[in-house]
Amino acid sequence: MTFPRSTGWTVETLHDEYAQALREDAVFYDSETEHQRLRVFENGRFGRVLTLDGVVQTTEGDEFMYHEMLAHVPILAHGAARRVLVIGGGDGGMAREVLRHASVEHCTMVEIDAGVVDFSKEYLPALSDGVFDDPRLDLVIADGAAFMAEAHEPYDVIIVDSTDPIGPGEVLFTDSFYGHAAKLLSAEGILVTQNGVPFMQPGELQQTMRAFRALFADHGCYLTHVPSYAGGPMALGWGSHSAKARETDEEVLRTRFEAAEIKTRYYTPELHKAAFALPRYISDLINE
Repeated sequence: MTFPRSTGWTVETLHDEYAQALREDAVFYDSETEHQRLRVFENGRFGRVLTLDGVVQTTEGDEFMYHEMLAHVPILAHGAARRVLVIGGGDGGMAREVLRHASVEHCTMVEIDAGVVDFSKEYLPALSDGVFDDPRLDLVIADGAAFMAEAHEPYDVIIVDSTDPIGPGEVLFTDSFYGHAAKLLSAEGILVTQNGVPFMQPGELQQTMRAFRALFADHGCYLTHVPSYAGGPMALGWGSHSAKARETDEEVLRTRFEAAEIKTRYYTPELHKAAFALPRYISDLINE
C-alpha cells in the first residue's frame, strides 16, 4: 500500500508555555472514535508515531524506554509476580513487556477504547509484537476506574499505563482510583503509574504522591527518559504496602534478570537501582 507523503508538522501543545513539533513524512491513519482522535504518522527519527487528540502517546523509536521501565522494575523488584494488571496500554507495548516474563501466569489488560487496540494491531504491530495472541493475556474493554472499583481478585503488580489526566484519562489520577488499586494489591504487591514530566507537570506528580502517602507504607517515584515526552525526565509513581521490594539488592535483581532471559534496550539492574535517585527539584516537589 502506498501512502501520500506529507510536508506538514504535528505540533503538540499539551503545555501552555511549551510545544514540540514532529515532521509528518507520511500519514497512515487519521480517525476519530467515540472517545478520542487517533492518528499514526511516520517520522524520520521516531518511526511511526501515535497521537491521541494531538498529544504524542508512543513512538516506535523510543517506546522501549517507557515500557521497559514501567514493566520490569516492579516485576523484578517483586520477584514472584504471577498476576499482573495493566490499566490502559491499548497499543500492547506494556503487555508485551510484562509477558516477556515466563513467570507471569496471567495478565489482565483493561483498555477503554477498542479502537485503540484494533488500529494498533494494524498500524503499530511492532509495539504489541504478537502479545494479543498470548493465552496468558485477558483483554478487557472497559473503563479502567470502573473495573478497579469492581474487581476482587488480588494482583501482584498493577501498572497504570494511562494518558495524561485530561479527557478519558483524568479519572485514573484520582484518590478514589488509587484507593481501589491499593485494595487490589497482594500483601507485597506494587502499583506503578505514569506521572508525566515533573518539570512541566509538577501538579500531576504531587497529586499522586499525596494519595500514595496516605495509602502505602512505601511510596515515591523513579525516573526514565523518553525523548518524545519532552521537557525533562519522566516520573513513574511507586506504591507498595511493603518496603521489601524497593530495597531489593542489585545482585538479586541481576540474578532475577538473568534468569528471566529477557533482552532489553533500556532496563538494566544497575539502572533499576539508580532510577530511584531523584534530582533535588523532584524530591523537593514530592515532599512539599
